Amino acid sequence: MNQHATYSISASTEVVNKMLRNTYMLLAMTLAFSAACAAIATAIGISPLMSLMFSIGGLVLLFVTLRKADTAAGLAWIFAFTGLEGASLGHLLNVYAGLANGPSLIMQALGLTAAVFVALSAYAVTTKKDFSFMRGFLIAGLVVVIVAALINIFLGSPVVFMALNAGVALLMTGFILFDTSRIVNGGETNYIRATISLYLDFLNLFIAILNLLGVSNDD
Repeated sequence: MNQHATYSISASTEVVNKMLRNTYMLLAMTLAFSAACAAIATAIGISPLMSLMFSIGGLVLLFVTLRKADTAAGLAWIFAFTGLEGASLGHLLNVYAGLANGPSLIMQALGLTAAVFVALSAYAVTTKKDFSFMRGFLIAGLVVVIVAALINIFLGSPVVFMALNAGVALLMTGFILFDTSRIVNGGETNYIRATISLYLDFLNLFIAILNLLGVSNDD
């Protein structure tokens, strides 16, 4: 009986480790592809309207990818989704690149995002803590941020803008712990869906940090 229990634990650990390897390998590839698409869109100098269209297209592809996640076509769809998401950043990156220290600002935001993401992911993987208790708080926080962002479209308040981005950054740190915990503890067994969750955590954290650094910039 002890041997059977040991075998079950070993098999479960092997499954989780394989899931983690597949997820982080696909995440690395999609982030690289997304960055390449962002670089192309930035070099071309896409308009705000085109960025918006790419964002809407990315949202549509997100739902398609989630539906196709259990099929072989899911891999193609996730690259289409992350490619459009990356391209949608073209205008935003051009705005910040136009600042005196713009390129440095972008790299700082990327470095901070990567550091936070790696640190939190490593913590969740090594401790194997269950962060499922955060689900309600994270969803409620996301709803509040979305509603506040819609209201601020009409207010145009820089203070609210900074508060929103600070809130998004905080929420994304929670989502990184939550989503990684789900993988480690068997709550998510599909590596394509797991990659989508972590990709969105990384992307939204990067945008929030970039906006915060940009607003605090003297220029």
